[in-house]
This record gives sequence, structure tokens and C-alpha cells, in this order.
Amino acid sequence: MKQLITDFTNQLSKAIVIGNAYEPSDWSANISNVLISGLGGSGIGGTIAAEVVACEAHVPILTNNGYFIPNFVSINTLFLACSYSGNTEETVSAAKLAHQEGAKVVVISSGGKLKEMASENGWDFIGIPGGQPPRASFGLSFPEVLYALYAHGIISKSFEKELEAAIKLLDVNEVAMQEEAKQVTEMLFGKIPVIYAADGFGGVATRFRQQINENSKMLCWHHVIPEMNHNELVGWRDKNEDLAVVIFRNETDFKNIQARMEINKGTFAEYTDTTVEIWSKGTSDLQRALYLIHLGDWVSFFLGEKKGVDITEVKVIDHLKSELAKL
Repeated sequence: MKQLITDFTNQLSKAIVIGNAYEPSDWSANISNVLISGLGGSGIGGTIAAEVVACEAHVPILTNNGYFIPNFVSINTLFLACSYSGNTEETVSAAKLAHQEGAKVVVISSGGKLKEMASENGWDFIGIPGGQPPRASFGLSFPEVLYALYAHGIISKSFEKELEAAIKLLDVNEVAMQEEAKQVTEMLFGKIPVIYAADGFGGVATRFRQQINENSKMLCWHHVIPEMNHNELVGWRDKNEDLAVVIFRNETDFKNIQARMEINKGTFAEYTDTTVEIWSKGTSDLQRALYLIHLGDWVSFFLGEKKGVDITEVKVIDHLKSELAKL
């Protein structure tokens, strides 16, 4: 896992090459909406992509994390099926339903059932290298969502320059990021992380939670601001030093959200002594998101290492899948 996290920018570089090779098949219908379907490490790229391009995309982009699809899916829907293995049963099910509704289906995968279905049904297929845990292949799969959106006229290709800039940013700051991640690890070790981020970076917070769950073998939760100010904030009533707050921050966060974060820190301090702020770097939301994701991945690795767990194994998920296969 350490090598896979180290390889993050190399993955992004490979993804750029793969994305530029994608040429969509002919399709005459006008796209009026986009649905990105995927789960876990395969699905989070869709969530983050939708947030990053929200201010540019000219049609709604929604995400789907289950077996079924919403009723609006039609011949005017671009449906992106994201499954690293190509065998995620929920995504396979959703792709079948989208096909039945006449949607334009594009598969982003390393192979599996979805590749077979793409060949059988004439769906577009964007192939990425396989053989790794899905959560460790974000750098390969996430950019392909952006390339698919670009290829179908939903966004411009400006994101590519931001990807290239992010690669340089991460490479230059790699040593410093690992050092910061080790410092954050010391503050989180033995505690339950409570993760907060500004609206628009909820996917980044989700990614960090997922990595803590899978790599560190720990429970935690996350929320976004300002939404949490209308509900979860009231739950901070009992002193609990087992909790550690992590706040992902950007200098460009809306001023009212910045103010909320500062006020919230005072509330958190009444109930736990541990609040960690992780500030992004970069000149665009895409760069900032990738910076926080990579730093968060390192934190999850160092936490798992400090706990002495097998960072790669996901036996409980394997057991779940084996039981479901009996149905």
C-alpha cells in the first residue's frame, strides 16, 4: 500500500494518456443529465468529479451508489459505470437498468463483467490497469470521469492543465506532506476521527473517511459545513477525549463558511482537546482536492502502520461478497 500511495502522481499521469485516447462512439441524442454510478473506492471519484465541475457543467451531474437508478434516466442520460474490478454487483445492476432506459452507457473499469457487457451491448469502455485495491487506484479512475464528461461535451478540457499542475504540486510537496501526515497521525492515534469540510469538498471528506475505515481499520464519521451547523453541531454536548476533530480547509472557502469553522472550533474545544486543521495547497479546486486526498491517504497509511494492522486486507468485505454470492 505504501508504494501504491507513493505512485499516486504516476497514476494521474497514466490516466491523462488513457483519457486522451478515449473517443466516444456516435450518439445523436442530446445529453440533459449525467448519472455516475459506483461504490467505495470506485465510486468516490464520481462524487468528487461532480463537485469539482459543478460550476462549469451545463447539465445536472448526480451520483448513484446502489442497485437501482432514478426515474429520470432516459435516452438523454450519460451514464458512467465506475467499477475498478468491473464486477461490483450494484453497479452491474444499475448499468443494466440504464441500458434498458436507452441511456448512453460508458464503463470505466479494468475489466470484469462490465467490460463483457460493454462489448455485448456496444457501450463505450475506458480501460484502466488492474490488479490493485480499488481504493489505491483513485489516481487512475478519477481522471477518466472528467475525460468522459469532456468527451460528451459536458465540460471543457481545462481540467487537464489542472491535473498536470496538481502532479507538479504533489511531487514538489511530497516529503512535506508525509511529514505533516505523520504529525496528524500522532494526534489521531487511539481516537475516533470526526471529519469536517466545506460544502463542495464533501467528497474529499468522504474519501478520507473511507481510507481511515479500510487502511487504518477504524470507525469515524464525516459531515460538511454549513449543513452540520443545522443538526450535528447540537450533538456536541458531552466531554469525550476519545474524539478527534479533523477540519479540511482551503483559503478560498466562502467567508461565511470560514467564519462558521472558527466558531465551531470553539464549540469543539469544550468537549475535546484534539482539533486538527489540514490546509490545502493549489490554485484551483481540483488541485486543492487532490492535495487533501493525497495527504489524507498518507494519514490513513501511517495510522494503520502505527496500529500494526494489515493495511491492505479487507477480509470482512470479502466475507460479505462470498455470502452474497450464495443468494
